[in-house]
Amino acid sequence: MSLRDEIEAVLRSWNAYEVNKGGSPIIDFDCHPGGPDPEPAPDRLTVYRRLTDLRTRAEGPLAVRLDADLAYLGALLGEHPPLNDYVRATQGCEPAGWPEEYLAKRFEQARAALADLGITWGADTNTELRQAEGVLDVHEAPDAIRQAADELEPAVREATGSTAPYHLSIETTEQDAYWAYWLDGAGHDVRLRLNLPNVEFTQAGARQFALHEVLGHGLQSASLTAQAAAEDVPWVRLLSIHAPQQVMLEGLAQAWPLFLLRDDKVLITRVRLTHYTQLVLAQAHRAINAGTPTLECADYLKACVPWWKDKTIARYLADRGTSPEHRSYMWAYPAGLDWFAALAEADAKVCGEVLHAAYRRPLTPADLTELWPSGPPIGGPGGPVRLRKPPVP
Repeated sequence: MSLRDEIEAVLRSWNAYEVNKGGSPIIDFDCHPGGPDPEPAPDRLTVYRRLTDLRTRAEGPLAVRLDADLAYLGALLGEHPPLNDYVRATQGCEPAGWPEEYLAKRFEQARAALADLGITWGADTNTELRQAEGVLDVHEAPDAIRQAADELEPAVREATGSTAPYHLSIETTEQDAYWAYWLDGAGHDVRLRLNLPNVEFTQAGARQFALHEVLGHGLQSASLTAQAAAEDVPWVRLLSIHAPQQVMLEGLAQAWPLFLLRDDKVLITRVRLTHYTQLVLAQAHRAINAGTPTLECADYLKACVPWWKDKTIARYLADRGTSPEHRSYMWAYPAGLDWFAALAEADAKVCGEVLHAAYRRPLTPADLTELWPSGPPIGGPGGPVRLRKPPVP
Protein backbone atom coordinates (compact mmCIF):
# COMPACT_ATOMS: atom_id res chain seq x y z
CA MET A 1 0.00 0.00 0.00
CA SER A 2 1.35 3.43 -0.94
CA LEU A 3 1.81 6.14 1.67
CA ARG A 4 -1.06 8.08 0.10
CA ASP A 5 -3.33 5.07 0.44
CA GLU A 6 -2.25 4.57 4.07
CA ILE A 7 -3.14 8.20 4.81
CA GLU A 8 -6.52 7.81 3.14
CA ALA A 9 -7.25 4.67 5.15
CA VAL A 10 -6.58 6.50 8.43
CA LEU A 11 -8.67 9.48 7.34
CA ARG A 12 -11.56 7.19 6.43
CA SER A 13 -11.42 5.53 9.84
CA TRP A 14 -11.30 8.94 11.51
CA ASN A 15 -14.27 10.10 9.44
CA ALA A 16 -16.25 7.00 10.46
CA TYR A 17 -15.48 7.71 14.12
CA GLU A 18 -16.68 11.31 13.89
CA VAL A 19 -19.85 10.45 11.97
CA ASN A 20 -20.73 7.63 14.37
CA LYS A 21 -20.49 9.95 17.37
CA GLY A 22 -22.58 12.65 15.66
CA GLY A 23 -19.70 15.03 14.88
CA SER A 24 -18.84 16.86 11.68
CA PRO A 25 -17.55 14.58 8.90
CA ILE A 26 -13.86 14.72 8.13
CA ILE A 27 -14.40 13.91 4.45
CA ASP A 28 -16.34 16.58 2.61
CA PHE A 29 -16.02 14.98 -0.83
CA ASP A 30 -14.62 11.56 -1.69
CA CYS A 31 -12.77 11.59 -5.01
CA HIS A 32 -11.97 7.88 -4.79
CA PRO A 33 -15.09 6.09 -3.52
CA GLY A 34 -15.58 2.35 -3.34
CA GLY A 35 -14.39 -0.51 -1.23
CA PRO A 36 -15.73 -1.79 2.09
CA ASP A 37 -16.94 0.54 4.80
CA PRO A 38 -14.01 1.50 7.03
CA GLU A 39 -13.76 0.36 10.62
CA PRO A 40 -14.25 3.44 12.82
CA ALA A 41 -11.15 4.54 14.73
CA PRO A 42 -11.39 3.82 18.46
CA ASP A 43 -10.70 7.43 19.45
CA ARG A 44 -9.13 10.67 18.25
CA LEU A 45 -5.84 10.17 20.07
CA THR A 46 -5.24 6.89 18.24
CA VAL A 47 -5.81 8.69 14.95
CA TYR A 48 -3.42 11.44 16.00
CA ARG A 49 -0.67 8.91 16.76
CA ARG A 50 -1.19 7.19 13.41
CA LEU A 51 -1.08 10.44 11.45
CA THR A 52 2.02 11.55 13.36
CA ASP A 53 3.77 8.33 12.36
CA LEU A 54 2.77 8.77 8.72
CA ARG A 55 4.04 12.36 8.75
CA THR A 56 7.61 11.14 9.40
CA ARG A 57 7.56 9.49 5.95
CA ALA A 58 5.70 12.16 4.01
CA GLU A 59 6.86 14.97 1.76
CA GLY A 60 5.36 17.24 -0.87
CA PRO A 61 1.54 17.35 -1.13
CA LEU A 62 1.15 14.49 1.35
CA ALA A 63 3.15 16.32 4.01
CA VAL A 64 1.12 19.49 3.49
CA ARG A 65 -2.10 17.55 3.87
CA LEU A 66 -0.95 15.72 6.99
CA ASP A 67 0.13 18.98 8.61
CA ALA A 68 -3.44 20.24 8.12
CA ASP A 69 -4.97 17.05 9.50
CA LEU A 70 -2.71 17.09 12.55
CA ALA A 71 -3.38 20.76 13.26
CA TYR A 72 -7.14 20.29 13.03
CA LEU A 73 -7.18 17.08 15.03
CA GLY A 74 -4.93 18.68 17.63
CA ALA A 75 -7.51 21.46 17.96
CA LEU A 76 -10.29 18.89 18.39
CA LEU A 77 -8.21 17.34 21.16
CA GLY A 78 -7.95 20.63 23.01
CA GLU A 79 -5.08 22.58 21.50
CA HIS A 80 -5.72 26.27 20.82
CA PRO A 81 -2.71 27.49 18.83
CA PRO A 82 -2.32 31.11 17.76
CA LEU A 83 -4.54 31.95 14.80
CA ASN A 84 -1.59 32.56 12.47
CA ASP A 85 -0.11 29.13 13.15
CA TYR A 86 -3.45 27.37 12.93
CA VAL A 87 -4.65 28.93 9.67
CA ARG A 88 -1.22 28.56 8.07
CA ALA A 89 -1.21 24.84 8.86
CA THR A 90 -4.81 24.17 7.83
CA GLN A 91 -5.71 26.65 5.07
CA GLY A 92 -2.16 27.09 3.77
CA CYS A 93 -2.01 30.88 3.94
CA GLU A 94 -1.34 33.64 6.43
CA PRO A 95 -4.35 35.31 8.07
CA ALA A 96 -2.52 38.59 7.59
CA GLY A 97 -5.63 40.63 6.88
CA TRP A 98 -6.16 43.74 4.80
CA PRO A 99 -5.44 47.41 5.57
CA GLU A 100 -8.27 49.80 6.34
CA GLU A 101 -7.78 51.60 3.03
CA TYR A 102 -8.45 48.41 1.11
CA LEU A 103 -11.63 47.68 3.05
CA ALA A 104 -12.76 51.23 2.35
CA LYS A 105 -12.13 50.67 -1.37
CA ARG A 106 -14.22 47.50 -1.42
CA PHE A 107 -16.91 49.22 0.67
CA GLU A 108 -17.19 52.02 -1.87
CA GLN A 109 -17.23 49.53 -4.73
CA ALA A 110 -20.13 47.64 -3.17
CA ARG A 111 -22.01 50.83 -2.25
CA ALA A 112 -21.63 52.20 -5.78
CA ALA A 113 -22.95 48.97 -7.28
CA LEU A 114 -25.95 49.11 -4.96
CA ALA A 115 -26.58 52.75 -5.76
CA ASP A 116 -26.56 51.89 -9.46
CA LEU A 117 -29.54 49.67 -8.71
CA GLY A 118 -31.24 52.39 -6.71
CA ILE A 119 -30.48 50.71 -3.38
CA THR A 120 -29.42 52.78 -0.37
CA TRP A 121 -27.00 51.71 2.36
CA GLY A 122 -28.55 50.90 5.70
CA ALA A 123 -30.58 48.41 7.70
CA ASP A 124 -32.78 47.60 4.65
CA THR A 125 -29.98 47.15 2.11
CA ASN A 126 -30.15 43.36 1.96
CA THR A 127 -33.95 43.36 1.78
CA GLU A 128 -33.89 45.84 -1.11
CA LEU A 129 -31.22 43.84 -2.93
CA ARG A 130 -33.23 40.65 -2.52
CA GLN A 131 -36.19 42.38 -4.11
CA ALA A 132 -33.99 43.42 -7.03
CA GLU A 133 -32.78 39.84 -7.32
CA GLY A 134 -36.35 38.57 -7.70
CA VAL A 135 -37.67 36.77 -4.61
CA LEU A 136 -38.74 33.15 -5.12
CA ASP A 137 -40.67 30.77 -2.91
CA VAL A 138 -38.19 28.38 -1.30
CA HIS A 139 -40.03 25.40 -2.77
CA GLU A 140 -39.14 26.68 -6.24
CA ALA A 141 -35.44 26.53 -5.38
CA PRO A 142 -34.54 23.01 -6.60
CA ASP A 143 -36.03 23.52 -10.06
CA ALA A 144 -34.57 27.02 -10.35
CA ILE A 145 -31.09 25.77 -9.42
CA ARG A 146 -31.26 22.90 -11.91
CA GLN A 147 -32.41 25.19 -14.72
CA ALA A 148 -29.66 27.73 -14.00
CA ALA A 149 -27.04 24.97 -13.82
CA ASP A 150 -28.16 23.58 -17.19
CA GLU A 151 -27.91 27.02 -18.76
CA LEU A 152 -24.50 27.88 -17.29
CA GLU A 153 -22.79 24.47 -17.51
CA PRO A 154 -21.46 24.90 -21.10
CA ALA A 155 -19.72 28.16 -20.13
CA VAL A 156 -18.07 26.60 -17.07
CA ARG A 157 -16.92 23.57 -19.06
CA GLU A 158 -15.47 25.83 -21.74
CA ALA A 159 -13.64 27.92 -19.13
CA THR A 160 -12.20 24.90 -17.32
CA GLY A 161 -11.93 22.26 -20.05
CA SER A 162 -13.75 19.77 -17.84
CA THR A 163 -15.58 16.87 -19.50
CA ALA A 164 -16.33 14.99 -16.28
CA PRO A 165 -19.92 13.79 -15.74
CA TYR A 166 -21.79 14.47 -12.52
CA HIS A 167 -25.15 13.46 -11.08
CA LEU A 168 -26.97 16.00 -8.92
CA SER A 169 -29.47 15.38 -6.12
CA ILE A 170 -31.07 18.17 -4.10
CA GLU A 171 -32.36 17.71 -0.56
CA THR A 172 -33.91 20.03 2.01
CA THR A 173 -33.12 20.05 5.71
CA GLU A 174 -33.73 22.19 8.79
CA GLN A 175 -30.68 22.70 11.01
CA ASP A 176 -29.65 25.35 13.51
CA ALA A 177 -26.41 26.11 11.67
CA TYR A 178 -24.85 29.06 9.86
CA TRP A 179 -25.09 27.55 6.39
CA ALA A 180 -27.94 27.90 3.93
CA TYR A 181 -26.47 25.66 1.22
CA TRP A 182 -24.03 22.77 1.47
CA LEU A 183 -22.64 20.39 -1.13
CA ASP A 184 -20.93 17.07 -0.55
CA GLY A 185 -20.73 13.73 -2.29
CA ALA A 186 -18.55 10.97 -3.66
CA GLY A 187 -17.20 10.26 -7.12
CA HIS A 188 -19.60 11.68 -9.67
CA ASP A 189 -22.55 11.81 -7.28
CA VAL A 190 -23.17 15.31 -5.95
CA ARG A 191 -25.63 16.17 -3.17
CA LEU A 192 -26.84 19.73 -2.60
CA ARG A 193 -28.63 20.42 0.68
CA LEU A 194 -30.79 23.49 1.30
CA ASN A 195 -31.09 24.50 4.94
CA LEU A 196 -34.62 25.91 4.90
CA PRO A 197 -34.43 28.14 8.03
CA ASN A 198 -31.56 30.09 6.44
CA VAL A 199 -32.63 30.10 2.79
CA GLU A 200 -33.62 33.42 1.24
CA PHE A 201 -34.06 32.38 -2.34
CA THR A 202 -34.09 34.65 -5.39
CA GLN A 203 -33.81 34.37 -9.16
CA ALA A 204 -30.30 35.81 -9.05
CA GLY A 205 -29.57 33.44 -6.18
CA ALA A 206 -30.42 30.51 -8.43
CA ARG A 207 -27.70 31.59 -10.86
CA GLN A 208 -25.28 32.31 -8.04
CA PHE A 209 -25.68 28.95 -6.34
CA ALA A 210 -25.76 27.02 -9.59
CA LEU A 211 -22.29 28.43 -10.16
CA HIS A 212 -21.14 28.17 -6.55
CA GLU A 213 -22.47 24.81 -5.44
CA VAL A 214 -23.32 22.78 -8.53
CA LEU A 215 -20.83 23.89 -11.18
CA GLY A 216 -18.30 25.11 -8.65
CA HIS A 217 -18.03 22.52 -5.90
CA GLY A 218 -20.00 19.76 -7.64
CA LEU A 219 -18.52 19.70 -11.14
CA GLN A 220 -15.11 20.61 -9.75
CA SER A 221 -15.10 17.68 -7.33
CA ALA A 222 -16.35 15.34 -10.04
CA SER A 223 -13.54 16.61 -12.26
CA LEU A 224 -10.97 15.87 -9.57
CA THR A 225 -12.51 12.40 -9.29
CA ALA A 226 -12.05 11.88 -13.03
CA GLN A 227 -8.42 13.01 -12.79
CA ALA A 228 -7.78 10.65 -9.88
CA ALA A 229 -9.22 7.78 -11.93
CA ALA A 230 -7.13 8.65 -14.98
CA GLU A 231 -3.74 8.72 -13.24
CA ASP A 232 -1.99 7.84 -10.00
CA VAL A 233 -2.28 11.31 -8.49
CA PRO A 234 0.16 12.43 -5.75
CA TRP A 235 -2.50 14.07 -3.59
CA VAL A 236 -4.93 12.72 -1.01
CA ARG A 237 -8.19 11.97 -2.80
CA LEU A 238 -10.37 12.99 0.12
CA LEU A 239 -11.35 16.66 0.30
CA SER A 240 -11.77 18.19 3.75
CA ILE A 241 -12.71 21.73 4.67
CA HIS A 242 -9.81 21.99 7.13
CA ALA A 243 -7.27 21.31 4.36
CA PRO A 244 -5.47 23.90 2.20
CA GLN A 245 -7.36 23.29 -1.04
CA GLN A 246 -10.36 24.97 0.56
CA VAL A 247 -9.16 28.50 -0.24
CA MET A 248 -9.24 27.61 -3.92
CA LEU A 249 -12.58 25.80 -3.71
CA GLU A 250 -14.44 28.56 -1.85
CA GLY A 251 -12.66 31.39 -3.59
CA LEU A 252 -13.49 30.30 -7.12
CA ALA A 253 -17.02 29.20 -6.20
CA GLN A 254 -17.82 32.69 -4.88
CA ALA A 255 -16.10 34.49 -7.75
CA TRP A 256 -17.51 32.57 -10.75
CA PRO A 257 -19.98 35.37 -11.69
CA LEU A 258 -17.02 37.75 -12.12
CA PHE A 259 -15.63 35.46 -14.81
CA LEU A 260 -18.82 34.46 -16.62
CA LEU A 261 -21.66 36.91 -15.88
CA ARG A 262 -20.06 40.34 -15.84
CA ASP A 263 -23.11 41.94 -17.47
CA ASP A 264 -25.48 40.61 -14.80
CA LYS A 265 -25.61 43.82 -12.75
CA VAL A 266 -27.72 42.40 -9.96
CA LEU A 267 -25.61 39.30 -9.43
CA ILE A 268 -22.33 41.21 -9.69
CA THR A 269 -23.64 43.59 -7.05
CA ARG A 270 -24.26 40.64 -4.76
CA VAL A 271 -20.69 39.41 -5.32
CA ARG A 272 -19.27 42.89 -4.63
CA LEU A 273 -21.27 43.09 -1.44
CA THR A 274 -20.17 39.61 -0.39
CA HIS A 275 -16.53 40.56 -1.04
CA TYR A 276 -16.85 43.53 1.31
CA THR A 277 -18.68 41.61 4.04
CA GLN A 278 -16.14 38.77 3.90
CA LEU A 279 -13.33 41.27 4.46
CA VAL A 280 -15.27 42.69 7.42
CA LEU A 281 -15.67 39.21 8.87
CA ALA A 282 -11.96 38.62 8.36
CA GLN A 283 -11.22 41.64 10.55
CA ALA A 284 -13.53 40.31 13.25
CA HIS A 285 -12.00 36.84 12.86
CA ARG A 286 -8.56 38.22 13.63
CA ALA A 287 -9.81 40.53 16.37
CA ILE A 288 -11.73 37.95 18.40
CA ASN A 289 -8.69 35.66 18.25
CA ALA A 290 -6.44 38.51 19.37
CA GLY A 291 -8.47 39.00 22.54
CA THR A 292 -10.60 41.95 21.47
CA PRO A 293 -13.70 42.17 23.71
CA THR A 294 -16.82 40.54 22.29
CA LEU A 295 -18.96 43.69 22.38
CA GLU A 296 -16.31 45.65 20.52
CA CYS A 297 -16.24 43.00 17.78
CA ALA A 298 -20.04 42.83 17.68
CA ASP A 299 -20.45 46.61 17.47
CA TYR A 300 -17.93 46.69 14.64
CA LEU A 301 -19.82 44.07 12.65
CA LYS A 302 -23.15 45.82 13.23
CA ALA A 303 -21.74 49.17 12.13
CA CYS A 304 -20.15 47.70 9.01
CA VAL A 305 -23.13 45.55 8.01
CA PRO A 306 -26.20 47.22 9.54
CA TRP A 307 -28.72 44.56 8.47
CA TRP A 308 -27.05 41.78 10.46
CA LYS A 309 -28.99 40.80 13.59
CA ASP A 310 -27.43 39.99 16.96
CA LYS A 311 -28.20 36.28 16.52
CA THR A 312 -26.21 36.22 13.28
CA ILE A 313 -23.33 38.23 14.72
CA ALA A 314 -23.15 36.03 17.82
CA ARG A 315 -22.80 32.91 15.67
CA TYR A 316 -20.16 34.54 13.47
CA LEU A 317 -18.02 35.41 16.49
CA ALA A 318 -18.45 32.07 18.27
CA ASP A 319 -17.62 30.12 15.13
CA ARG A 320 -14.44 32.07 14.47
CA GLY A 321 -13.30 32.21 18.07
CA THR A 322 -14.16 28.83 19.57
CA SER A 323 -14.92 26.26 16.86
CA PRO A 324 -11.86 24.30 15.68
CA GLU A 325 -13.63 23.71 12.38
CA HIS A 326 -14.70 27.25 11.61
CA ARG A 327 -11.68 28.95 13.14
CA SER A 328 -9.83 27.41 10.19
CA TYR A 329 -12.47 27.01 7.48
CA MET A 330 -14.05 30.47 7.66
CA TRP A 331 -10.77 32.06 6.62
CA ALA A 332 -11.02 30.33 3.22
CA TYR A 333 -13.92 32.60 2.21
CA PRO A 334 -12.30 36.06 2.41
CA ALA A 335 -8.87 34.78 1.40
CA GLY A 336 -10.20 32.89 -1.60
CA LEU A 337 -12.73 35.44 -2.84
CA ASP A 338 -10.28 38.33 -2.61
CA TRP A 339 -7.66 36.46 -4.67
CA PHE A 340 -10.06 35.22 -7.34
CA ALA A 341 -11.75 38.62 -7.61
CA ALA A 342 -8.33 40.01 -8.50
CA LEU A 343 -7.72 37.13 -10.92
CA ALA A 344 -10.98 37.95 -12.74
CA GLU A 345 -9.40 41.28 -13.70
CA ALA A 346 -6.07 39.75 -14.77
CA ASP A 347 -4.74 38.66 -18.16
CA ALA A 348 -6.99 36.15 -19.92
CA LYS A 349 -4.10 33.71 -20.37
CA VAL A 350 -3.40 33.60 -16.63
CA CYS A 351 -7.12 33.19 -15.90
CA GLY A 352 -7.36 30.28 -18.29
CA GLU A 353 -4.35 28.51 -16.80
CA VAL A 354 -5.67 28.83 -13.25
CA LEU A 355 -9.24 27.77 -14.11
CA HIS A 356 -8.04 24.71 -16.03
CA ALA A 357 -5.67 23.69 -13.23
CA ALA A 358 -8.39 24.17 -10.59
CA TYR A 359 -10.49 21.40 -12.16
CA ARG A 360 -7.58 18.95 -12.33
CA ARG A 361 -5.96 19.03 -8.89
CA PRO A 362 -6.77 20.46 -5.45
CA LEU A 363 -4.67 23.61 -5.60
CA THR A 364 -3.25 25.04 -2.40
CA PRO A 365 -2.49 28.74 -1.88
CA ALA A 366 1.14 27.95 -2.71
CA ASP A 367 0.01 26.37 -6.00
CA LEU A 368 -2.14 29.39 -6.83
CA THR A 369 0.76 31.74 -6.16
CA GLU A 370 3.00 29.67 -8.40
CA LEU A 371 0.45 29.90 -11.22
CA TRP A 372 0.09 33.67 -10.78
CA PRO A 373 3.21 35.03 -9.02
CA SER A 374 2.18 38.66 -9.51
CA GLY A 375 -1.20 38.14 -7.86
CA PRO A 376 -2.07 39.60 -4.46
CA PRO A 377 -0.94 37.86 -1.25
CA ILE A 378 -3.48 35.19 -0.34
CA GLY A 379 -4.92 36.00 3.06
CA GLY A 380 -4.11 39.69 2.69
CA PRO A 381 -0.97 41.85 2.58
CA GLY A 382 -1.25 42.57 6.29
CA GLY A 383 -2.82 45.23 8.43
CA PRO A 384 -3.33 46.06 12.09
CA VAL A 385 -6.05 44.26 14.05
CA ARG A 386 -8.01 47.47 14.46
CA LEU A 387 -11.77 47.60 14.19
CA ARG A 388 -12.34 50.92 12.49
CA LYS A 389 -15.92 51.43 11.40
CA PRO A 390 -16.64 52.68 7.87
CA PRO A 391 -18.10 56.12 7.28
CA VAL A 392 -21.89 56.04 7.19
CA PRO A 393 -23.18 57.39 3.86
